[in-house]
Amino acid sequence: MAEIVNLRQARKRQARAEADAAARENRVRHGRTGAQKVVDRGAEERRRALLDGARLPAPEPDKGS
Repeated sequence: MAEIVNLRQARKRQARAEADAAARENRVRHGRTGAQKVVDRGAEERRRALLDGARLPAPEPDKGS
């Protein structure tokens, strides 16, 4: 005799599996680890410090006379 299958449950199970696969692909494609975020933040801070250190002071206005 054949096994009786509840089609509603089978469809839900298949939809969950597809959603999990799509989520896994998105995590690989778009996700970054915490360590990568920390490294990027440090690089951005170093870049800003370098640019701020190379900034020329604003010229002082002439006091005419």
